[in-house]
Amino acid sequence: MNTLWFSLRRRLLALLLGGVSVAWLATMAFSYVDAHNEVDELFDAQLAQSAQTLLALASRDEGVAIQDLGEATHKYQRRLKFQVWRQDGRLLQRSANAPDSPLTEADGFSETDGNDGHWRHYSQWNGNRTLQVQVSENHQLRDTLIGHIAWRLVLPALFGLPLMGLWVWIATRKGLSSLDGIARQIASRAPQQLQPVTPASAPSEIRPMLEALNGLLRRVDTALEGERRFTADAAHELRTPLAALQAQLQVALRARDAAERDRSLEQLQNGLTRASHLVDQMLQLARLDPESGLPDPQPVDLGQIAEAVCAELGHEIIDRHLDFALHAAPDCIVTGQGEWLRILVRNLVDNAIRYTPEAGSIRVDIEKDEAGICCISVTDSGPGIPPEKRSEVLARFRRLHHTEAAGSGLGLAIVTRVSELHNARFSLDDSPLLPGLRASVKFAAR
Repeated sequence: MNTLWFSLRRRLLALLLGGVSVAWLATMAFSYVDAHNEVDELFDAQLAQSAQTLLALASRDEGVAIQDLGEATHKYQRRLKFQVWRQDGRLLQRSANAPDSPLTEADGFSETDGNDGHWRHYSQWNGNRTLQVQVSENHQLRDTLIGHIAWRLVLPALFGLPLMGLWVWIATRKGLSSLDGIARQIASRAPQQLQPVTPASAPSEIRPMLEALNGLLRRVDTALEGERRFTADAAHELRTPLAALQAQLQVALRARDAAERDRSLEQLQNGLTRASHLVDQMLQLARLDPESGLPDPQPVDLGQIAEAVCAELGHEIIDRHLDFALHAAPDCIVTGQGEWLRILVRNLVDNAIRYTPEAGSIRVDIEKDEAGICCISVTDSGPGIPPEKRSEVLARFRRLHHTEAAGSGLGLAIVTRVSELHNARFSLDDSPLLPGLRASVKFAAR
């Protein structure tokens, strides 16, 4: 899976500048439209006021020509043209720049385009509708004023946006500098340095990421420590059987007769069996340790697994003359990994066989309660384990010193690990077959 990498600084810079630019453009557009409307309203009001003034003068001195206003002396001074008409269509008065024909046919405000430009008109009658005044002004003045307003709005943006971009770039670079420090701190560490990352200063936004990273480092440290401890324990445990095998081989090579050589070879075979069992259990633990969940969980019948395991170990049960009983409730189904559950049941039954004396009793029960919770228990009449020692024997390579049964001290550790992976509870209790032991695994409801 390819990872899409991107620069956080560039993304922040683009988002901030983009947002500011869009906001600025939106503000400029709104200001321009609003200013345009206000200018139009102002000029229209003045145009109407001019018309009303001319109408008042014309009504008072009807027939007297109104003097032309002359040329404009200010850049924003309006150049007007006007006409005064009688009701019968006779032109009474007009400005020098006004034509003989009506400026507009509409009452109120209107606009026309001609060879002399774009004009805004206002037409109004007097109260008794005997006189009409029409006033016009060139729209170019309004456009010029609006253009100056727009330029005043754009000019600050031309200088302000680059300065703001520089400031945002400096701010983001300064604000994200602590991330570079954390990256350098992690990159400079040796592989064995798994202590938590504790920067002198860091933004609170990356605190969840640092906590997750420190949690991962703790888990890795715990896993490596477990691997180191397992390797050391395995080396220690293998040293003893290998030394014994070498001694038995030397005895067999120096045997004085066939009987002595056969005894030595028999001891050598027993030692090889124990070493093979130890290696097999260590491989099982090594395979279970990295797992953090169940791969492809499926419905598993505990009764069928228990019957198959007991059939495999049947020759050992017969050789030790054990009173063995298996009771499996029908349809005791759990969700899990069948091979791992077989390993769990085999270790429970194998432990019971190893520690139960000859002619002793072993009972395997697969039960299911009313809530549908399944439980497998193996009860024996062996020496048992004192309550204060039961948590101790769950550790790897840990065996009680007084025991004489062959074993590696890994069986219950394997059962514990498989139970954890299946979210089941493993417990050791007193056996009704005193003084034995009852080992139980209670699974969660499906």
